[in-house]
Amino acid sequence: VLSMRSTIESLANSLQQLKCHFTWNLMEGEESLDEFENRVFNKCEFQNSEFKATMYNLSAYIKHHRGQHTAALEFLGKAEESIQEKYQDQAEIRSLVTWGNYAWVYYHMGQFELAESYVNKVKHICAKFSSPYRIESPELECEEGWARLKCTKSQNEGAKICFQKALEKNPKSPEATFGWAIASYRLDNRPPSQNSIETLKKATELNPHNQYVKVLLALKLQEVNEKDEGESLVEEALKEAPDAMDVLCTAAKFYRKKPDLDKSIELLKRALKHTQDNAYLHYYIGCCYRSKVLETENRRQNENVWEREELQKLVRQGVDHLKKIEKNENFQHICSYIAALYAIAGQYEEADHYFQKEFRKDMKLISVNFSSDSFLSAIRPVRACCEEQTDWSRSSKLLGKEESSKLYFTPGRPRGKQKFRF
Repeated sequence: VLSMRSTIESLANSLQQLKCHFTWNLMEGEESLDEFENRVFNKCEFQNSEFKATMYNLSAYIKHHRGQHTAALEFLGKAEESIQEKYQDQAEIRSLVTWGNYAWVYYHMGQFELAESYVNKVKHICAKFSSPYRIESPELECEEGWARLKCTKSQNEGAKICFQKALEKNPKSPEATFGWAIASYRLDNRPPSQNSIETLKKATELNPHNQYVKVLLALKLQEVNEKDEGESLVEEALKEAPDAMDVLCTAAKFYRKKPDLDKSIELLKRALKHTQDNAYLHYYIGCCYRSKVLETENRRQNENVWEREELQKLVRQGVDHLKKIEKNENFQHICSYIAALYAIAGQYEEADHYFQKEFRKDMKLISVNFSSDSFLSAIRPVRACCEEQTDWSRSSKLLGKEESSKLYFTPGRPRGKQKFRF
């Protein structure tokens, strides 16, 4: 028994020295596993084929945390296959992260011999570099960097450090330059620094076939009023990668800022064809339609039939997408957004139904953007107008233009620290 206990303790110490998802603290600061999983799998970045192994390893990590160890092992098997297909000449080094994850999963399953066998596989490769359980290589630094970039905003600084380490070892690495540029893009404060733009330009030069980095550069150029050059890059990227999720979503952000809401919606719907249940895409599309409704409402002069029909159509389209995520707890105030759209369209019964649904929600969620008192006091006159079936313009006057715009048409945000962004 003492020998067995000593073996397990030794194995546990070895596991702590591995470079893999279980030692990177990827979930540090997360509010819930559900939110973490939703963000990892629904955000549009890194959904393309070159990141298959990264996504499989993350899937295994999440499945483990859900206690689904068999499923975790299946994803690790897929990660191994993907690495063998893409990195034949670097397969051993690239597999070290996956083998480390295997060891951790088997350890938690109580299959200590299998766990030790994977620790030994890692040890065998590392011994070639005179290291027991981990090596400092650009490939491994990049693997950690991609995992951190995929997880959450709080991991961006750590991701940038990983790619910097990789560049110290290989300054001309296209992969490390690309990752470092993305991390720098995310961390760059507005207005964007010239260093951020130069970093993205360098990444574009070293990765001429990577279209995602082009649209990131386009967004930064747009911010410094070099819009024509930015749009040219976006058009080029869309031509070269018409179905890439990250390109479509980031290009949609470019056109939303232009502003060209129709083009933004078109691109987001193209992305939606590849992942029809993606909550973030439905949310972004719904928000774009909300903006179009507000534009239409603001420019309406006369109550002619065409204008009413156009407004009703926009409301239907916006509501359709927002309803698909109304039960998703990662998005705040969806019911109030739907209610406001219905109220603008004069559908007061539907508006009141969704206002009441919002009222029944946990008031702590509402207090993220408003105190409960200010929210209820602001919304009470709107409800009164809905109940009386008076014109929406009257409720807007009661609420006040500034307050109604802030309450209903400032783009909302998913729960947690994620800002509204594509």
